[in-house]
This record gives sequence, structure tokens and C-alpha cells, in this order.
Amino acid sequence: MAKPGTAPAKGPDAPKPSDQPQSADPRSDAPIVPDAEFDSALPPLSSDLNAPLEPMSAAPPVVATPATATTSATTVSGDVLPPTGPADPQLAQSLIPLSSFDTTPLQTAADIKDKDAPEIRYETATKGLDTAGSGLEAEYKALSALAEGKGKAANATQVAARGREDEALAVRLLKSLGYYDATAISTIETIPDADKIKPARLKATVSAQPGRLYSLSSITVQANATTPPDLVRQQLPLKVGDPIEAARIQGAEANVSLTLPQQGYPFVKVGERDILLDDQTPTGAYTLPVDTGPRASFGQLRTEGDPVFNLEHLGLFPRFKSGGLYDNRMTDDLRDALVATSQFSTVSVEPVRTGTVNPDGTEQVDLLVRQSAGKPRSLGGNVGYSTGQGFRAEGTWQHRNLFPYEGALIGSVIAGTQEQGLSGTFRRANAGRRDRTFSLTAGANHSNYDAYDAFTTSVGVRWSYDSTPIWQKPLTYYYGGELVGTNESVYDFTQGKDVRRTYGIVALPGQVRFDRSDSLLNPTKGYRLTLNLSPETSVQGSVKPYIRTMIEGTFYYPVSSSIVIAGRAKAGSIQGVDRDDLAPSRRYYGGGGGSVRGYGYQRLGPFDPNGNPVGGRSLNEFALEARYRFGDFGIVPFIDAGNSYESSTPNLSSLRYGAGIGGRFYTSFGPMRFDVATPLNPRKGDGKIALYISIGQAF
Repeated sequence: MAKPGTAPAKGPDAPKPSDQPQSADPRSDAPIVPDAEFDSALPPLSSDLNAPLEPMSAAPPVVATPATATTSATTVSGDVLPPTGPADPQLAQSLIPLSSFDTTPLQTAADIKDKDAPEIRYETATKGLDTAGSGLEAEYKALSALAEGKGKAANATQVAARGREDEALAVRLLKSLGYYDATAISTIETIPDADKIKPARLKATVSAQPGRLYSLSSITVQANATTPPDLVRQQLPLKVGDPIEAARIQGAEANVSLTLPQQGYPFVKVGERDILLDDQTPTGAYTLPVDTGPRASFGQLRTEGDPVFNLEHLGLFPRFKSGGLYDNRMTDDLRDALVATSQFSTVSVEPVRTGTVNPDGTEQVDLLVRQSAGKPRSLGGNVGYSTGQGFRAEGTWQHRNLFPYEGALIGSVIAGTQEQGLSGTFRRANAGRRDRTFSLTAGANHSNYDAYDAFTTSVGVRWSYDSTPIWQKPLTYYYGGELVGTNESVYDFTQGKDVRRTYGIVALPGQVRFDRSDSLLNPTKGYRLTLNLSPETSVQGSVKPYIRTMIEGTFYYPVSSSIVIAGRAKAGSIQGVDRDDLAPSRRYYGGGGGSVRGYGYQRLGPFDPNGNPVGGRSLNEFALEARYRFGDFGIVPFIDAGNSYESSTPNLSSLRYGAGIGGRFYTSFGPMRFDVATPLNPRKGDGKIALYISIGQAF
């Protein structure tokens, strides 16, 4: 053996490994398996690399011995392992069946409800933001993570994390205003309670330093030559010295994108701005690349998709002429007009380059109309109730394109406690020109009111120039003709009793309306003036011509964003015939939901000896409302006045007044109206309360 600290002997006289005794000491340097024994155990290797692999010999089976309470020492390759001691008895037991396992997941921190989790309270404060702008602090609070937490957090670490978020928020907001040197820091401090009963509160403070305000030192626009010259720069409302404020710059660039297509450049593209900051000044050099595209003029219409309209009918809608300078507003107007027809599920209008250059140097641009047909049939209806008129429901069925193009067939049914009717209408929209409508209507109706009981048939024809829900026009009108045959009950003052008479009426009704309000269904500002004129003749034993007129004005004044004062004045007159020679259904009556609320339908005016209204030849009405809206609801106190008169000229000497309050529920198709009113100077027989339910404002 070698001495400690020396190497073992080598050479021919050194003992062989096989001659050395095996040592049980694991720290011995002797190999566990001698090299000769290991080499002899290896299978012979073939020098032929392509030879197939030899089969593996089956391993001897392993026989498992049952575990015992104690395990004796085991010998492996001559080494003796120490005893392992007593075995765990649970290891000897059989496995538990899977069906008996408890699969309920463990509760985690995320599963603990908020009420069970510990909370701390904190306050927030800001410093320095108000020096950068009056509205900055309000914008910061609207986006603040600390404010969003509403003063509650799980721990102080969460409060600190929210504070760091608000640091970055404050810096972003300050930079958006041009303070590019801005810094911010958040601090957390403890505010102990004075009474020592409640837990201590935290105070999170975000302190900001705006630094210097950067301004524009130069403005450079990189664009092609335009007509007129320097058009892009003129439409970019920025000047040297303006602060480098994000909203101001983005708004100026948006103005270029908006106004150039209105002045002949439909394909303008605003590029990415570049602002080179100089922290010594502090200023920034602003550069904006703009690709104006060609200056263009209107060409022809094209179409693709479902053939709802052909090119000839599409030609009725444009408000521009071929060859005119391109204006994007006219393109939008064309699309809106097509949408208003309700014939499409989707429709788009976009400019398309043709490459054709006109003599004036502009490029001809065609408009491509992509059509997708909508459902042609629809059902509609409205329901209402009012004291004196009772319950009234109307349902309509419509096929909008039964007679192309835009030839609609409309059927209508009226079912009510005091009115029933059936009618059919053929209506041709955009008949020969845009927004002109031709309609032909025939119907039969039965009305049973205190004033009269009438069975009426009628045929009417009308041409009209109308507003649409998308395009409200300042001037609209209609004119036409009407043929009416009606059998009505009427009180005969000479006989002193009710009789039935049949009237034949020929009328030429017309209307002109000047509308400067901001909405058709729910106006909040502006005014309207309406004049109705109808020369008529009544045939009942003899021919008696007369003329019916009505003028009405309404105004809408917004006191605030939530309160609108609305007023109405109306006057009517029938000239050229005595009242008793008029069919009762053609006379004027006052009272009801669209007249003087508080009084029953048609209950204002002269009465017969039986206490039933007989109507008159003139009418006047006045109304004043305060419309207060909060969200989708509203409250409307109102006062009305009016009356009808036997004479052909109205007067103010015998007005009847009604007052009340209404509720409004605002929907996408208009407000639902619920009005309750009472007469202020009632007559004998007038009710104390009147109720009105309908769709739309009273006026």
C-alpha cells in the first residue's frame, strides 16, 4: 500500500486489481466491479455497421416479496446495506378507490369573498396638477387608479402600486399638454385615528412637477402643390408659439382630413407627424407629411351588389352634377338619402379613381354604390288612450318595394272604443325627383263621439315634399285632392232633434311648413310655422263651397341642458258657409290630448240642448310646457287654453284653461307621453281629471 500522501505503486511489480481484497468501505478507491469482469459482460460488437441489431435477452422476472414489519440487511455485489428499520404500515395497505376521493378544490385567496378579506382605508390628494390647467385635475381623477379603488385596498402594498400607476398617469397627462419635463411621485403616509378605536388610515398623495411648457418653434407641411396654393397649411389651424398640446395638434390634423375632401381632394392621407424637441429652448419643430392625392371632380355613378335600385333610379338622389368639384359632403348626403329609403340592409358610397383627366386638370372620380337589399315587409303600430276619445290602436302592414322602384303598398287597421277603420295606400317615394312622394289612399271609417256618429268612405290623392328621420328639411309641403262620402248624425236646431244626413265633399287640401327645429320627434330648440288651406264644397241638397284655414306656430327654448320651454299657438277659421250646413266631421272642436288638456275630446265649443258638442267655424288654442328630462325619463308641467266658436272668427273672451303634469319615457323612436290634467274653469258636465297616453310630445 502507498503511504499516506503518496501515489500508489505502478509498474509490473504492482499488484493486480483482481488480487486485491474487496473493501466494504464506500470511501475505498477500489472499483466496485473489476474491469475484466465488466468487459467480459459486454456483448461482442460487430464491425459491420449495417448489420441488424441482435435481439435483447429477456430479463429475469422480478419476484416481489411482501413487506414485513422489519427488513434485514441486503447484500448487493458483496456490499451489505444497513437495515432500513420498521416499514410504514400505511405503505402496505391497498390503494383507496378513485370514487372515494374528495374532489372539492382547496379554497384560495381569490375565493375569499370581499367581506371576509381584511381591508384598509385610504384618502387621496394631488399636488401640482392644478398649475398646468383648470381641467387637468378633473381628467386625472376620472382615470386615477387610486380614485377607482374608492378608498379601499387589501393592504398598503396595493395602495402603493396604485400610487405608482397614478404617477405615470400624471406624467402622461402633463406631457399631453406640452410639459415634456414633467415628473411625479407618490407618497404613502399613515393618519392615525384620534380616538384610537378605528384602525389607522393611509393617505396617498401624488405630487407633480409640470416643468417647462414646450411650444412650436416651426411648422412644416410636406405636401404636393394644391389649388388654391398652400391649401393644406391653411386648413391646419396651428401657429408658431402654440403649446405642443396633443389634443390641439390631433384636432388640427383631423381638420385637414375633414376639409380637404370637401374641397376637391377625396383621397387625402395625413402621415405621421414628427416633432423634434429642443430642451434648451424649450420648443419643438413640427413636421407633417400629407399625401393630397389628385384634385377631383364628380364623374358617374356605379353600382354593385344586390340590384335594389338600378342606375336610372339612383340618378334621382345626387344633389351634385357630373363635372362639379368633388365635395365629400355631397357623397355623404347621397348615402344618407339612400339609407332613408329603408330599402337596404347595408349601403355604402365611396369615390373610385378613373385616371381620366378633365380639361380643367381635375381627375374624374366615379361614385361606387354598394347595395345590399333589406327586408321589404314590415309591421308597425301605435296605441293610445285619452279621456273622451277612449282606447285607440292602429296597426300597419307595409311592402316597401312591391312596385319597383319604391312603390309601396300599405294596409292599415284602426281598432278603438270609439273609432274603427280600414284603409289601403299606394305610395311611390322619390317619384320623379328626390324626396317627392305620390300617394293614393282609399278607406272606410266609423267614428262614434259625443259630437257625431259618422260612417265615412274616402278616396284621396296627394303629392308631397317631406322630411325624413335622417334629413329634416326647413321647408316641406303637400297638395292634393280628396273625395268624401259620409253619413253622420247631426242636431237639427230647426227640428230640435238629432237627424242623420249624408254629405258629399270635394276638397283640395294643402299645407306648407317652415321648420327650424332640431328634431322631428323631440325638438329642444327652434320653431315651426304651419299653414293649412283647404278649399272645399259640400253637397247636401245643394252645393255650398267654403274654405278651411288653420295656422299654427310652435317654439322650443332650451333653458339648460335638461329643461326646455315649449309653447304653441293655433288659430283656425271656416269662411263661406253656415255652421249647420257643414258636415259635423268638418267643423272645428277643442279639447283633448292634442288640444286643451283637462277637457274631453271635442268637448270645447258650443253645445246642443242635449249637452253634446256641435262644433264651430273657428278655433284658438294656446299651450306652454316646461320639459325637464333626466336620463331616459322626464317630467312636464303644462298649462293649456282654448275654445271653439260658432262664428268664423275666434276670440279671446271665453277661453277655457286646463293644467296638469306629464311623464315622459324616452325611447329610440320617440318619447312615450303620459299626461294627467284638470280643467281650471270647468263647465257643468266637465270631468275633474283627464288622462292622455300616446307616443310623441303634445306638440
